[in-house]
Amino acid sequence: MAPPPLPRAFYARPTEQVAADLLGKIIVRTCDNGSVQRARIVEVEAYLGTRDRASHARNGPTSRSAIMFGPPGHLYVYLIYGMHHCMNFVCEADGIAGAVLIRAAEPLGDPDPVAMRGPGKLCRSLNVTLSHKGLDVTSPKAALYVVDDGVVLRVARSARIGVDHAGAAARRRLRFFVPHHPSVSGPVSLRRG
Repeated sequence: MAPPPLPRAFYARPTEQVAADLLGKIIVRTCDNGSVQRARIVEVEAYLGTRDRASHARNGPTSRSAIMFGPPGHLYVYLIYGMHHCMNFVCEADGIAGAVLIRAAEPLGDPDPVAMRGPGKLCRSLNVTLSHKGLDVTSPKAALYVVDDGVVLRVARSARIGVDHAGAAARRRLRFFVPHHPSVSGPVSLRRG
């Protein structure tokens, strides 16, 4: 019997805790044609809402960021450079903004470990688009959800990638990853841990 999706209570916690705990969990994506893809999460970044200059929610709720204020356990999807989708899981208690960006995953059943290296490639491989924004990932009937198969991986931390515009917030160690994993994104120096 397949494990159930992670419950809403998993996401309704401090964003940094959720980020670290997502490493090793499996994304289950059911496509429109009924095929199922699975990918083990190996790299994430925490975004801490209004107290984080790198977060889309830094200025409070807007038409773009309102979903980050809850309820937890939903997808926040956005476009970067007008062409790459990025997938985040909304965290924290309802009314408090927080989200975990999924930066990379190991595709299970696919021999190419770099197929989901980086948030844009991950969304492209899983066919996640803006149409999935707001999806409740705690439902077993959802097109995408996350399960825990009991695998525990080593966790390393570093500063987030690509948020230099955020000043001091850019140096915070809010990137969590599995060191030396071939699916982790960024320069080689940022994959070591």
